[in-house]
This record gives sequence, structure tokens and C-alpha cells, in this order.
Amino acid sequence: MEKRPHLDILLCAPRGFCAGVDRAIQIVELALQKYGAPVYVRHAIVHNKYVVQSLEAKGAIFVEELDEIPETEAPVVFSAHGVPKSVPADAKARNMFFLDATCPLVSKVHVEAQRHFEEGHEIVLIGHQGHPEVIGTMGQLPQGAVTLIETVADAKAFTPKHPETLAFVTQTTLSVDDTREIVAALRARFPAINGPHKEDICYATTNRQESIKAVAPLVDAMIVVGSPHSSNSQRLVEVALRSGCKIATLVDRASDIDWSLYGDLKSLGVSAGASAPESLVEEVIDAFAARYEVKVETKTTAEEHIAFNIPKVLRNLEVASGR
Repeated sequence: MEKRPHLDILLCAPRGFCAGVDRAIQIVELALQKYGAPVYVRHAIVHNKYVVQSLEAKGAIFVEELDEIPETEAPVVFSAHGVPKSVPADAKARNMFFLDATCPLVSKVHVEAQRHFEEGHEIVLIGHQGHPEVIGTMGQLPQGAVTLIETVADAKAFTPKHPETLAFVTQTTLSVDDTREIVAALRARFPAINGPHKEDICYATTNRQESIKAVAPLVDAMIVVGSPHSSNSQRLVEVALRSGCKIATLVDRASDIDWSLYGDLKSLGVSAGASAPESLVEEVIDAFAARYEVKVETKTTAEEHIAFNIPKVLRNLEVASGR
């Protein structure tokens, strides 16, 4: 039998599910447990199709807009990315019973944007056009109240109406380094610009990027498990390439691995975006173990002990289910 080549796998920690994602999935599961199927979910609860498929198998029905939902007493869950103010207003107008699974760290950005608006600031949002979180944050305020800036070039070209009363907030899943550059460009032009009291980029995004920075220079290649629709997963691949890793790819799961990239591989780093379940990470490691003699080691750069409360209406079930 041909001897398999040796491969050192360095697992990034922390990786995978964050507290906001875990809470959102729990809300759907506990709603199904308490109210039975169906439970409607507006937009993918998190950006991972395998999470969505597993919830569909339990009785969740995913829709993009509320008008796709028939008249019903079934619960409607809003996704972890947050929604514009018009969505809960529409749900109330239709007498829908809804549960808000918006990540509390996204809600914090909504509150900041509202506060700046009430204080008369002109607001800049650093983020990616079309991302559900950006749509939700901009939708907290009247149309035209928020200007989206995606790049340093945008920051340099931006002409505010009131430069003396500028404020910025950011999407929570951005590249820490890219955002720092955009903020620096804004501050260079508008030194009085108001920023968040505390960093808007969430702890999980920051921690996963720092872990990638520690591992990427040590390995021949990196694999990030996550969806192409996941902003924080895409940023991890970019961070790996910038940190000196020559090959860094994003895969939804093991069947997406392009084996032609990994011929003479001696070491591999593995991480996962905040919406990717650990079972898919294990699947990727197993796929390499079928081709290589693997030795797996974990590199831990931070400990995470954060958990967010779920809605009161579901809390007695949370205790009963032992989660």
C-alpha cells in the first residue's frame, strides 16, 4: 500500500459560530419546538446554506420578503443581519407574531446610527453595498440620511453636506485592516468626525482575523470553511493572502475542495467563518485525512465566552432543552 504523505494541519481558534449566529439558530429551533412547524424566516437566518437546509428539514420556511408569507399565526423570525425599520412596521400592520434574531452587536450599530441622527450628525456607513446588514442599518433612518462608503477611494472622493457634523458607523463583518485605512482617510480629511465609542467590527470578526494572521505565515495553504455569501468568511481569505499565505481558498464544504491546488502540501491552516458549523470543518479535515497522514494541532489566539440572551418568550424552553 502506497504511503500517504504527511500533512500538518493547524486549526485556527477561535473559528466558526459566533454568539450572534448561535443565538439566531437557537431562536428558530426553539420557536419550532414551542409553536411547531412552520416557522417563517425572513432572509437566510445566517449565511450558510447547510444551516438553512437543516432548519428547513425541521420545518422552517425561508422567504426574502414578508409579502411571500400567507396570512398566518405562525412565528416569523428576522435574520441575524438585522432589518430596516419598515420590516417590523409591516409585520405589525399585518398582525404578525415576529421574533427578532438580529445580532445584538448589529443592533448596537443601529442604536449608534439613530443617536447620531438625533444629534444632527451627517452619517457615513462603512460597509458593502447590498449586504443585508448594510440594508438593515441604512433602513433605520430616513432615505438619504446615510452615505455608504466602501473603499479608501470613496472616502477620499466623499463630499459631505456638513463636514463639521460628520459621524461614522461600520458594518460588523468587515476587514479590520481595510476599515482602519478607510477611517484613517476620513479622519485625515475630517479630523472632527465622530466615531463609535467602541469598535463596531464585532469581537468574533476581529478574533477570527487575528487567528488567521497568526496561522497564515506558518502554512503552505489555508482553507476557510464558509459561504461565498458570507462577508466575514470572504474577509478571512483576504486576510490569509495578505498575511503571506500563497494559497487561500473559501469552501462551503469538503466536496468543494480543489485538490489540484494541494499537490506537494506539507502544512495546511484551517479556519471557518462565523456562520459555518464545526461539522463542516471536521468534514474538511476528514477529506485531507483520507489523502494524507495528518497531524492536527490547534493554535488558539483568543478565548471566547460571550453568549447573548434569547427573546423572553422562548427562555423557559432554553432551560428545558439544556442549551
